[in-house]
Amino acid sequence: MSTVRKMLDEKGESNRIYSVPLDAKVLDALKVMAEADTGCVLVTQGDKFVGIFSERDYARLGELKGHCAKDTQVDSVMTKELVSVKPETSVQQCMELMTKYHIRHLPVVADEHVVGMISIGDVVRAKIEDAESTINELENYILGTGYGR
Repeated sequence: MSTVRKMLDEKGESNRIYSVPLDAKVLDALKVMAEADTGCVLVTQGDKFVGIFSERDYARLGELKGHCAKDTQVDSVMTKELVSVKPETSVQQCMELMTKYHIRHLPVVADEHVVGMISIGDVVRAKIEDAESTINELENYILGTGYGR
């Protein structure tokens, strides 16, 4: 079964962490997200991560509540309770957390530092790869192929 570590390794250079300071305006966070082509940014206070701001936060807590992106601070619409995973967390556990908390992004924490970010897309790709691998192994077993004789 795949783990978060494997997902991060496969992401390689694209495993960047994007963040904005706690006092940033929502518009600035949206610009960072647009430039990075990502659905969320972590929110920092000094060198500590204190929340996460996503497109969903903006849609539900920003515009729909009458907040203007250029005038609203990100701390007033961000998600404050960070749900995170460790590199050894399984893909299945990630899916369960994302389903339970209705979230699409998980910060990856090792030794109290954020070392990456995984999205629901990363998790789905990993699940598909796991399923394809299992199918190939079963086909080889059934057909008696793929094994050194």
